[in-house]
Amino acid sequence: MSSSNHKDHPALAADFNKDEPRVDWHDETLWWVRAKRDRAAAQVPDWEILRDTASRIKDNVLSNLSGYLRQFEEEATRNGIVVHWAADAKEHNDIVLSILRNHKVDKMVKSKSMLTEECHLNQHLHDNGIEVVDTDLGERVVQLAEEPPSHIVLPCIHWKKEEIGELFHKHLGTPKGNADPQLLTYAARLHLREKFLTRRVALTGVNFAVAETGEFVVCTNEGNADMGAHLADVHIASMGIEKLIPQRRHLGVFLRLLTRSATGQPITTYSSHFKRPRPGQEMHIVLVDNGRSVHLGRKDFRNSLKCIRCAACFNTCPVYRRSGGHSYHTAVAGPIGSILSPNLDMKKYADLPFASTLCGSCSNVCPVKIDIHEQLYKWRQVIVQAGNAPAAKTAAMKTMTWVLSNPGVYHSAGKAGRWFMLNVPFTVKNKLNAWYLQRELPEPPKESFGQWYKKNKRS
Repeated sequence: MSSSNHKDHPALAADFNKDEPRVDWHDETLWWVRAKRDRAAAQVPDWEILRDTASRIKDNVLSNLSGYLRQFEEEATRNGIVVHWAADAKEHNDIVLSILRNHKVDKMVKSKSMLTEECHLNQHLHDNGIEVVDTDLGERVVQLAEEPPSHIVLPCIHWKKEEIGELFHKHLGTPKGNADPQLLTYAARLHLREKFLTRRVALTGVNFAVAETGEFVVCTNEGNADMGAHLADVHIASMGIEKLIPQRRHLGVFLRLLTRSATGQPITTYSSHFKRPRPGQEMHIVLVDNGRSVHLGRKDFRNSLKCIRCAACFNTCPVYRRSGGHSYHTAVAGPIGSILSPNLDMKKYADLPFASTLCGSCSNVCPVKIDIHEQLYKWRQVIVQAGNAPAAKTAAMKTMTWVLSNPGVYHSAGKAGRWFMLNVPFTVKNKLNAWYLQRELPEPPKESFGQWYKKNKRS
């Protein structure tokens, strides 16, 4: 796993930016995915109506969450699913571990689940002698590399095929120097097929759960969730409590939005419905809070619980594209992660809401119309008021407040600044000024706007 938790976003982004060709490639690739999303959305005549409908359905869910959760539990239990409740990450991990131990199992396959990344399940199971194999191809790549995913849909988007070739040569025995994607995919298929056939327990995430029927839906492009769940004796599903929708008929709204927003595809390759265990199989679902109830009670931020994890906001964000997912040092990176993470630990993730230009592009592409950039701005205010902003920034802002509140001081400071920039420019244009390093400063004016206006207002 990454050992960079002591660094904040600016420091981690600076590390990522040391490899400029990779940054450019990462930026261009994600923008290409964003452009695919735009083309796919344009092909749906009622795209904005779909977005608005999805947003309203989620409003209804969040306003009646306790009732829908009880309804889902009743229906799922009636279907033969064992329902567990977890207040936090520790309870979730302990529940999964207890199921494995009850079945005397020390090996498990797992399909993509950002909730398990949030709960650090893999590490917990490893510490307790359980081998977990991630079966999503991108997740398997980063697992072999012993690092977390950098993107919630494209986990190894920061890796190049040549690097994956070397990784597979080391771990899977592929020919050295061979980076052919078809060969690497075939090698991964052979490697994972043995895992599917020999593991008695499979864990999946949950994309949507239907309160009306007690079923849940898992969306994948590789079919790995189906392979794991259908071959295993025990199927465990980990689900955040916000993943509910009221009725099965609402699925059509979200399935049309999800993959178009995520990868620009018209539909996910596999949208698998799990309603009851097959004869002889056990099916468990773990409903996880882990701070979501607290988030629900925050009026300014509750809308972020509408998120369907499409990552459209990642792909469009100019900061994410050029800083990399690991710079966010949290399971869910990008703009949406910068809203969700401070709810879990405001002090630890105080840097993330500032990793944004507030351009609004994230809100524009969000399929469920979360006001992402507005929430980022609101989190900044909450963080500063709570005293969690860096001391240097707090001092600078207090100084600026004093300067801007005193006209005489403001005019004197402006005059001094212009003199220094005109006569001793190295005081501003130097390596200590991070703002200057990323920009070309304009020539300083010889007079302020106020001085110019006084001379020219009559004409």
